[in-house]
Amino acid sequence: MIFFSFIIIPFVLFVNTEKSNYSEKIPNSNFSIDMIHIPGGEFKMGNKKKNSDTEVSSFWMSKYEITWEIYNLFMEYEESNKLEFIVGNKKIKVDGISKPTTPYTDMTFGMGYEGFPAVNITHNAASKFCKWLSLETGNYYRLPTEAEWEYASRYEINEKDIDDYAWHKNNSGGKYQKVGQKEPNKWGVYDMLGNVSEWVWDGYGLYSKEIHRDPTGSKNPKVRVTRGGAFSSPSELIRVDVRSADSPEWRFDW
Repeated sequence: MIFFSFIIIPFVLFVNTEKSNYSEKIPNSNFSIDMIHIPGGEFKMGNKKKNSDTEVSSFWMSKYEITWEIYNLFMEYEESNKLEFIVGNKKIKVDGISKPTTPYTDMTFGMGYEGFPAVNITHNAASKFCKWLSLETGNYYRLPTEAEWEYASRYEINEKDIDDYAWHKNNSGGKYQKVGQKEPNKWGVYDMLGNVSEWVWDGYGLYSKEIHRDPTGSKNPKVRVTRGGAFSSPSELIRVDVRSADSPEWRFDW
């Protein structure tokens, strides 16, 4: 079993004009997604000794990794006639939203469902989830760029305190854990490092070493990036500058 394929869905919102945290209620459900405001700023992306300054605009990120209960609202939705939503003053029409194929096996692998992060989700499925959420709520959601993810993670703790903030190979018991059990980072976001790795928007590729604002990295649609490490990762690899490339092996039928 390939444990490093465990992935989740963080996402960001740009239409909210209030610079504060908020909770997005998902219509026709008892669930909400808490969103944390991340004020924009400048940082050195990747290896600080090699890279130049990167600037990011303010954005919002989900407080917790997306759980199975929330993801399954998307898995089980029935398409309605509501195929348009408003972003600012612009009306966006949607022809339809792809729905994931019903899994042929227990995708939790017996590790936990209620309060646990959704795992074994492709980048395409993660993106479609964001489109579905946008349609349901009327606000625009997407996966974060790699720069946004790293900026939001830059205030994680140092390696000697990693056990207080992240699930990794030495403390996870060989499985992913419920969200929000460790300490949050400075912004108030949980499990950015460890537990399960996270998809970002970007394709895998090199970044410019010049100063740049809101970079999006490679447009390569075939090889995407995951960040953050996972419950099976050695603690020394649970770092904000470690990036992984999508592999065809991650899409094998197990």
